[in-house]
Amino acid sequence: MATQPKKEDVSQTADSQQEATHTTVGWGGKIEEQYRKIREHAETYPYVWGSYILVYGGFGLWLTYRWRKLRKTEDRVRGLQERLRKLVEAEQLANSVSAKEQSTNPSSVTNKAPPSADK
Repeated sequence: MATQPKKEDVSQTADSQQEATHTTVGWGGKIEEQYRKIREHAETYPYVWGSYILVYGGFGLWLTYRWRKLRKTEDRVRGLQERLRKLVEAEQLANSVSAKEQSTNPSSVTNKAPPSADK
């Protein structure tokens, strides 16, 4: 009987071990403790963690695919907007040049007969 530890000694030993794990210092100790818990859980329930990896990994891949597709579409739209802006600028420049020519040469405008005059 002397070789068997008492229940109180066993519970005190377990409590002291728990206190030692809970008294880890700073963020590093907390992170290590959480990592240890997760690793033990993953080793205990590998199929659960496999399903987590499958589901969330697939979700991450899908989000990555959609993100890249969105970025490519935005780049294509920016290019089209730039081309359109250049076309509009060229058209405005042509309109302003033709308006200046008409204002400097009023005889060409006055020599033309109105379209309703021949009716």
